[in-house]
Amino acid sequence: MPTAVPGTARKAAFALTASLALLTTACTGQSGSGASDDASQETTINFWHAWSAPNEVKAVRSLVAGFEKAHPNIHVNVVGNMTDDKINQALRTGGDRAPDVISSFTTNNVGKFCSSGALIDLNPFFEKAGIDPETTFPRAMNEYTRFEGDRCTAPLLGDAYGLYYNKTAFRKAGITAPPKTWSEFEADAKKLTVSRGGAYEQLGFMPDYHGWESTTEHYFGQFSPTYFDKNGKSALAKDPAFEKGFTLQKRLVDELGGFQKLERFRATLGDEWGARHPFHTGQVAMQLDGEWRLGMAEEAKPGFEIGVAPLPVPDDQADQYGKGYITGTIAGIAATSHKQNAAWELLKYMTTDTDAVVGFANDIHNVPSTLAALKSPKLRYDPRFKTFLDIAADPNSTTTPASVNGGVYLVTIQQFGYDYESGKVTDLKAGLRKTAAQIDTDIAQAK
Repeated sequence: MPTAVPGTARKAAFALTASLALLTTACTGQSGSGASDDASQETTINFWHAWSAPNEVKAVRSLVAGFEKAHPNIHVNVVGNMTDDKINQALRTGGDRAPDVISSFTTNNVGKFCSSGALIDLNPFFEKAGIDPETTFPRAMNEYTRFEGDRCTAPLLGDAYGLYYNKTAFRKAGITAPPKTWSEFEADAKKLTVSRGGAYEQLGFMPDYHGWESTTEHYFGQFSPTYFDKNGKSALAKDPAFEKGFTLQKRLVDELGGFQKLERFRATLGDEWGARHPFHTGQVAMQLDGEWRLGMAEEAKPGFEIGVAPLPVPDDQADQYGKGYITGTIAGIAATSHKQNAAWELLKYMTTDTDAVVGFANDIHNVPSTLAALKSPKLRYDPRFKTFLDIAADPNSTTTPASVNGGVYLVTIQQFGYDYESGKVTDLKAGLRKTAAQIDTDIAQAK
């Protein structure tokens, strides 16, 4: 059974903040400066990663130990708990202590890493090794590890988002199965909402965009939106998926009590990372969340049976039920490194060796990041965890595309979501047009 991994789970909450931190200092890479080393000779490389919890750090060291056993001539100095801000500074300055290989929790930074040249394009390395990323990694993971043809990162485990539900509350409400479409979800959320004296005794679902993982991109992932058109312009006001997504969420807010009432209730609820999370306590019957929530919820010893399923899909996309939003950890090679061939050997091992990926996934309870690892009989997991493995492998699963200014466009969309759900903005179509124009302006200024 997966155990709680708060350090890993927090990466989802900090992703947008970290992406903005990276933008405060421009990266200046020196692509191609160090791919002339002989990886068969005795050498030492530096690997910087962001994991910090004791079990995570131990898992990284085990992963690296497996690499050093397979490549006894390449020694790896491992440095953990490195934020994107620290990594960014080191990528700018280089030096003997700077990283040769980095990993980051922030997929939103891929566009910046690639366009700035801070990380090298891995396409030539994959081609030389005879590895086809398109058949090695799940489709969504392929998408978030590249920008405008430059594959400057590779996936190193992933996160998949699904639906957690209180099976005991479902049975009490006469609901026999998790909802597969949003219309079924709406009906269930209302049935599961129990009020007493004007206050919530149990809320079917917290639709608020402030409600932990219920961000705009996680909702919209189920609508398979197109964020940018072929010219790189925001499609927010053009693709009907966004209007449908905002409309659904606002309707849920209104149907479940209204924004002000939901906000008052939310203010009384426990912390996202603590044992008093409202799903753990039974105060909220359904929860949009990542794969880590299962272990955390079980550790809290809830007084009900936990169910796991994919998130619902729009009624007109019922045949795509099973998909979800995907993100994860990325790894790349520093352009300032003078040991890029040795660095590639480490990156290749960590991201494409099936047993290495499976072992690492088992150790920190994240989703494996290769199609072969997702099917490996060596994976160890609670049977309910398979929902997230299937979501990761589903070709219809989605992610958010890389942008030259990182995750700024997602912050802009999320802010509009706050304004729309609260009633500050009432004209959805006009708001989408204004938000799209802001996104285009921000991207133009970043180039």
